[in-house]
Amino acid sequence: MKSCASALFVLASIASPVIAVSYSISDNIIGSGFYNSFDFQAIADPTHGRVNYVDQNTARSQNLTFASDSSFILRTDFKTVLNPSGAGRNSVRIRSKKTYSTHVAVFNIRHMPQGCGTWPAVWETVEATWPNGGEVDIIEGVNDQAPNAATLHTSAGCTMPASRSQTGTSGQLDCNVAVNGNTGCGVKMSTAQSYGPSFNSNGGGWYAMERRSNFIKVWFWGRNDGSVPSDVKNGASGINTDTWGTPSAFFPNTQCDFGSHFSAHNIIINLTLCGDWAGSVYGQDGCPSTCVDFVNNNPGSFSNAFFDFASIKVYQ
Repeated sequence: MKSCASALFVLASIASPVIAVSYSISDNIIGSGFYNSFDFQAIADPTHGRVNYVDQNTARSQNLTFASDSSFILRTDFKTVLNPSGAGRNSVRIRSKKTYSTHVAVFNIRHMPQGCGTWPAVWETVEATWPNGGEVDIIEGVNDQAPNAATLHTSAGCTMPASRSQTGTSGQLDCNVAVNGNTGCGVKMSTAQSYGPSFNSNGGGWYAMERRSNFIKVWFWGRNDGSVPSDVKNGASGINTDTWGTPSAFFPNTQCDFGSHFSAHNIIINLTLCGDWAGSVYGQDGCPSTCVDFVNNNPGSFSNAFFDFASIKVYQ
């Protein structure tokens, strides 16, 4: 009797479908909701960019941020010629009031900053203990250089396998910030439409990041991509990421203890100029002058240096 019961249990286990993990919406951030959900960080740029991050009152009075019923704009100043010995170009850096561990964040973006010298980013981290709490870069690039790269940055002891199920292309496999100048373990997306001018000319699209105890995944879908999941496209109140297909970037915990390398994270959105990355590779693709001189003297070149968010939806 015991053996029959065991056999039945095994057969039932084989026949039963894997239970999918579903998520329900916890934060639906649209328009003026960004002002309630994020703090403005008027701080010195940690990446040494030619920017002056301003507080919320300054950002609103100078139209560096603007909210409507269906849009939130975040941009850099594009009107002022800078004093070379003065502060950098006014810009914005915001950090979510809430922190998240296991979650899915879906970013519906119509436009991202573009132009020589720009370095926009949408990412998650815990700044107080960085790099010990880890960092997940969802959108990041410089000087209009497509495609987008999704990257992890951690303390020592976290690496990624060379072979994994993703559509993007892996770069460095060691996520340790002390290796190769904090390059991190990045994955370049498979399409130029994932970043910069190509992203914008296509009307933008959706980025999504799922973080669980055993993996981190990042997806990208262009605005007119036929494979956009219906729950993403329609902004559903509940989602099932198991139906979303192969991610652009896949970071498993097989060679990285996520529990010790990743803490609860804030979402950060910022636009810096030049700095440690954009400045160091500036001019490799025809950008004129030097990065700092270009930023100082060409305000009109930053008229397209803005984010236009349709929404951020966080599911838990």
